[in-house]
Amino acid sequence: MVSPTGERELSGIYHHADLYAAIYRGRGKDYESDAAAIAKHVLDRNPRAASLLDVACGTGSHLRHFARAFAHVEGIDLAPDMVRLARLELPGIAVHTGDMREFALGRTFDAVTCLFSSVGYLEDAGQLDAALGCLARHLDPGGVLVLEPWYFPENATSGSVVGDLVTVEGRTISRVSHSVRENGAHRMRVHYLVADQESGVRHLSDTHVLSLWERERYESAFERAGCAVEYLPPGEPGTSGPGLFVGVRR
Repeated sequence: MVSPTGERELSGIYHHADLYAAIYRGRGKDYESDAAAIAKHVLDRNPRAASLLDVACGTGSHLRHFARAFAHVEGIDLAPDMVRLARLELPGIAVHTGDMREFALGRTFDAVTCLFSSVGYLEDAGQLDAALGCLARHLDPGGVLVLEPWYFPENATSGSVVGDLVTVEGRTISRVSHSVRENGAHRMRVHYLVADQESGVRHLSDTHVLSLWERERYESAFERAGCAVEYLPPGEPGTSGPGLFVGVRR
């Protein structure tokens, strides 16, 4: 979705944090094992790591488990409703509202994570550089930056359809998506049917535009941000379809 100024707006689902959380809970997303694997990647490279910032933290589902591995954790997200729910679910943990390209928290951390392919929403390579630079500025020297990319151009399909049907706490949700390659990005149209006894059935839809960058483009952004980087392909612990980049600030 693109605003009149040319920048991508928040996709509609991010204004419905409760619905977003219910979908992934119903799908069985294993945030606990993801967080444990990522914490291990951090501690393998920085055994004394005690603080972590989760960027694009969403409703805080990873953050909840990071809090078990690190003495101090914080989160930040662009979507006010996601921040609202994260704060409600995680009392005592600071969750900020901010843009990954330009936030400033006034402190640094031993680790920074940016998961769920959130960087794919950045519109161009300049914004990717800005975001990686911002994330790296919030790292202590020797700190670890873990980034989950979106798909690379060579493994990005077009015309794919994905569907889910879940029932969570008396609410049934159908989610169907169709994605195509277009102008160097994935354009994904998603439809939701949400039904419960009180409200009946309602329909929501939104569009997600996710940039397709080469592996080398991500790696060069890490280097420009002052981080040595390695890529962990799918199949490594804690990785999903796109894999993970793990950088260490020099």
